[in-house]
This record gives sequence, structure tokens and C-alpha cells, in this order.
Amino acid sequence: MRALAVLTVRNEGAFLLEWLAHHRAVGFTDFLILSNACDDPTAEMLAHLDAQGLVHHLPNDGPHEGGVQWAGLKRADGHPVVREVDWILTLDIDEFVNIHLGQGTLADLIAAAGEATAITLTWRLFGNAGVRAFVDAPITEQFRMAAPEILHWPWRAAMFKTLYRNDGTYRKLGVHRPRSPDQARVEAAVWMDGSGRALPDRFKRKQIFSPFGRDNYGLAQLNHYPLGAMESYVLKAHRGRAVHGDDRLGMDYWVERNWNEVEDRSIERTADARAAALAELMGDPQLARLQGQAVEWRHETFRQLMLEEPYRALMGRLLMTPSTQPMSMAAARKLYQFAQMAAENGD
Repeated sequence: MRALAVLTVRNEGAFLLEWLAHHRAVGFTDFLILSNACDDPTAEMLAHLDAQGLVHHLPNDGPHEGGVQWAGLKRADGHPVVREVDWILTLDIDEFVNIHLGQGTLADLIAAAGEATAITLTWRLFGNAGVRAFVDAPITEQFRMAAPEILHWPWRAAMFKTLYRNDGTYRKLGVHRPRSPDQARVEAAVWMDGSGRALPDRFKRKQIFSPFGRDNYGLAQLNHYPLGAMESYVLKAHRGRAVHGDDRLGMDYWVERNWNEVEDRSIERTADARAAALAELMGDPQLARLQGQAVEWRHETFRQLMLEEPYRALMGRLLMTPSTQPMSMAAARKLYQFAQMAAENGD
């Protein structure tokens, strides 16, 4: 079985090797990684990994019609490896597949899924936990405080990425779910959630978030580390969003994702395998050198951003803002009622 992870990155060289090592340990066999106009050594690292046969590197420096990530995925659609593999999952650098059964591998999850066409991996949001400084250490070890298993607000906390069978039912890559369904095949598709339950037919075509009010993580989850250290978040705000390139991240994005309610160490099931894979990658002198340069680039870029008032002010707000508090079911229901009223009014 061949499973492909598709990734788009910009200036993420400091995190790239951990992400790659983890997903190799989980059982992905192929990687298609697009780099977008990087200022740090990310593109050089990917070119070297490509030359070693460890990834497929596809530069995505522009133009970016429809947004950086969408443009990248359109380019990726035409890559030969997309036609060769059995399963596909599109990920971001801050997302880590976390499988709860067996040895924690894709093979375990796919065996449990039976005839499923698609498996939704719902986000488990991991907060900042008060970490100020960026340090060169595994993200999965630094950030262990997460959102509760069941949240009532916001709906974005229940978004998922889709691991899907590459059997022709869907013909194009998408950010959260595969696109361009084959009309002759899609009605027979079987969608399953992260707890092994069959999902309603609407998931076959458009849904991008899991049902609220239930555990979506019984078999697997997607550990999502959207914030990281405060210093890293300032760099992320400066870079902008991958899907909506003109958007700038601020406190709204931070507050909706800074969940530190529950300790979750479940990803440590594959920690030893990840550490071994990372050690192998860092044993390459050129990769180790470039990774070190990427780390220093982040430190220096943060220092430069602190000389600009908008980013200095953002850092101050991050330091002053406490962890996000869960909303009651009653309060969330009221907000959803207003959302429904707005939808009915065409707003």
C-alpha cells in the first residue's frame, strides 16, 4: 500500500524534518511537497530531500491565482505520483496524523476502515500553553495541552482533513477534502469519521467539519498546532495565510485556537519511531546544516519584526491574553440560532 501526504510550505525549514519524520513513522510512503517563495532554506532542504529520493519537491513560486495553497494543489494534481498511490491526504506543516489503534500506523487505521472511501481526521487543537520563545525542539513534545474532546463553539474547531482512497471517485486535490467527484462513482462512496462511524451523504460532496457534540477521535485524530510559541505566531502573522494570501492573522485567529484545557500525550505512541526517523534525517550533514540555518533565520526574523510597531503590539497582546475558555452549550446554541437566521436572510 502506498500513501501520499501532500504539503505546501513557506519558510518552515525549522519544522520540516520533524513533520517528515513523524509521517514516515506513521506509515506514509510518498511525499509531494510544494515550496512557495521561501526566504529561509526550506526550498534547499526540499531539493536535497528530492535528490535523495525521500520526497517529491515541486516549487510553487507563482503566480498564485486563487491563493497560494489552491494554486499549489492545482499544480500538484498533475504530478505523476498523485496517479500512482493508493491513498492521499493533504496536510499543513502544523498538522500531525495521530492514530489511536494498533501500532499507531496508517495500516492499522485503513484495516479498521474496511471498505471506506474516505476517512475524516478531525482537528484536535493544541494551544500555546504560555510558551513565549521559539526553540529548536519537536512541536509534538513542546505542546501537549489541547481542546476538550467535545467543543460547542467555534465550528472551525471541528474541521477535518480527509484521507481518501485514490480509486477515481475524486479526481482533484483539495485543502480539506478531495474535489471533482466522478458522478458515476460518488453515490457509492462510503465516508467514515475518526471514530469509525458512517457519515451522512452530504459528506460525499461538500462538508468540511465534523458533527458537533460527539467524540470524533475514537480511532484517529489530527493533532493541529496552529499557534506554537508566541514568537512563531508573530512570524506566522507576518507571512499571512496559505489559503487566503491577503489575510493577516491577528488576535481573532489566536483566541479561537488557544485551547489548553486537557493534556493529550496520545501522539507519543509513535514517538520512538519518529525520533529514529528524525535522527536518520539529521544524520545527513547538509540537511542538519540547512535546518540549523532555518532555525537561526526564525530567530533573526523575529528580532527584526520586533522593530515594527504592528508586530511589537501583537506580541504584547499575546503576552497579555489568557487561554481560551470553553463556551457553554446554551451560549453556543444561541450563536448558532443567529447564524441560521443570517443564512435565511441571505447574509
